[in-house]
Amino acid sequence: MSWAGKILRVNLSAGTVKAEPLNMDWARAYLGSRGLATKYIVEEVDPKVDPLGPDNKIIWATGPLTGTMASTGGRYTVVTKGPLTGAIACSNSGGHWGAELKMAGWDMIIFEGKSAKPVYLYVEDDTAELRDAGHLWGKSVWETEETLKKQHQDPLLRISSIGLAGENQVLFAAVVNDLHRAAGRSGVGAVMGSKNLKAIAVRGTKGVGNIKNPKEFMKVTFEKKKVLADNAVTGQGLPTYGTQVLMNVINEIGALPTRNHRDVQFEGAKDISAEAMATPRKSDGKPQLVTNQACFGCTIACGRISKIDQTHFSVQNKPQYWGASGGLEYEAAWALGAANGVNDLEALQYANLICNEHGMDPISFGATVGAVMELYEMGVLTKEQLGIEAPFGSAKALCEFADMTARGIGFGKEIGQGSKRLTAKYGHPELSMSVKGQEFPAYDSRGIQGMGLTYATSNRGACHLRSYTVASEVLGIPVKTDPLSAEGKPELVKAFQDATAVFDSAGICVFTSFAWTLADVQPQLAAACGEEFTLDNLNVIGERIWNMERDFNNRAGFTAEDDTLPPRLLNEPAKTGPAKGLVNKLPEMLPKYYEVRGWNPDGTLKPETRARLGL
Repeated sequence: MSWAGKILRVNLSAGTVKAEPLNMDWARAYLGSRGLATKYIVEEVDPKVDPLGPDNKIIWATGPLTGTMASTGGRYTVVTKGPLTGAIACSNSGGHWGAELKMAGWDMIIFEGKSAKPVYLYVEDDTAELRDAGHLWGKSVWETEETLKKQHQDPLLRISSIGLAGENQVLFAAVVNDLHRAAGRSGVGAVMGSKNLKAIAVRGTKGVGNIKNPKEFMKVTFEKKKVLADNAVTGQGLPTYGTQVLMNVINEIGALPTRNHRDVQFEGAKDISAEAMATPRKSDGKPQLVTNQACFGCTIACGRISKIDQTHFSVQNKPQYWGASGGLEYEAAWALGAANGVNDLEALQYANLICNEHGMDPISFGATVGAVMELYEMGVLTKEQLGIEAPFGSAKALCEFADMTARGIGFGKEIGQGSKRLTAKYGHPELSMSVKGQEFPAYDSRGIQGMGLTYATSNRGACHLRSYTVASEVLGIPVKTDPLSAEGKPELVKAFQDATAVFDSAGICVFTSFAWTLADVQPQLAAACGEEFTLDNLNVIGERIWNMERDFNNRAGFTAEDDTLPPRLLNEPAKTGPAKGLVNKLPEMLPKYYEVRGWNPDGTLKPETRARLGL
């Protein structure tokens, strides 16, 4: 059956840790990880709860394929009500932590209440207890991990923790594991910090042995790994260049948001691309990229390990940043770079290291800095307010802001509130490039039309990982569609949203979907969990999860009016590239999307949709 069948419930207010059986009816209906944890949140948390109050809950959850020999089976999710958006928050991470929790014999951990003092949870197989974290509070993610491994004399201990950003209630604080893998978006780290929960340390020695049909599972996972290896994206592109392979591609098609979405192409894209990371520097003759790295059970290995230039102004007197560590992914490189007009690769890597070290989402951070730089250039914000000159293109300002935001000092406190609150405070809410308060990722929806609908309807606020239509519109996976046309995009977005919900909930990486469809995932789930997991059933499960998240948001107060894009994308045409003269055609796509979804014109679920999905 592949679920461990057990969950941990931790009441931080009372200081208690209790085991309870997993609700198997829910597991069969919602699969695991994202779907199953959201079901628990929906059943147990009032949608109108204060995200940073003690009544909110936060769940770490694995999927049925997490910890197994399925490729990329190392994923886990953190689910809560998000402080950045006020919507359902579900943030996904790789590395080794998720598999470790499963191998300790647990499907998920539910935290409720608030501890009176800083604590961490220690889990070793069946044993789990809350311990004092006074000595860890104020430490970075990196220091926390090192301290706990030494303290428990166990180098194989896996840690999921927050840094200063989570402690300081930065609204886009991340939860970080394995030093630089992160449940990065929507502020899950701020919820963790609000509960005085510093870390979860896990050691699992049991393995995952409860596969329904082990022989069939070994056979089918072997076959599916070959599909990944033979695919141009998962077998060559991602291992060689990582997600950064997209920088020049997206720039060329005129969909790289630049200088807070003023432009759709960045003249400095080549300077911050995957190719630039692999090119030896003039200063020391060494490339920034050291090697690639894989998460648990992954046969793709898209992760980057990089080494910063020791002579760069950002680290000249900071040897703690000279070693090899987590390198730039495409989204981070874009948000820290093109979004701000910064083409200094080393400055981007420094800001990226700060985000990893202190647990901060580089997408929301970088995009918020983009709004700050625009306000500065407009004269709305001054050097006196910011503490530094901050025009577009200032690598120095980017690095300073990263430090200030993580530590919650100076103007960094304001940046830490995200672009929606910041731009509203200074009288220009239209300059927040966000949906539901969450900042856009690295695709301009004037040049990739489907992404506009994806952002507008995403349940966790603007997000590319809920419906990556870039695969179809740019890469031709699984079929090629025209990125400049709105035709057929409502159906495409729905299909991607439902399928992605299944990938996430199974406990595997969404990057496998460059090579796999649900038809590749289905036999793996059937062999691991049971023959009831047919293709038809999985399609319904994906749709059920999406609608459950939507319904939670509706009850939290979100309406059809929140399914929109900033005026810039709807009214200001792209200035250059293939999309020149185009705005996003959301008004054309949205009504059709609601229809395809089986929703009312006001964006709520129709009774028949609810009944069909068992909601």
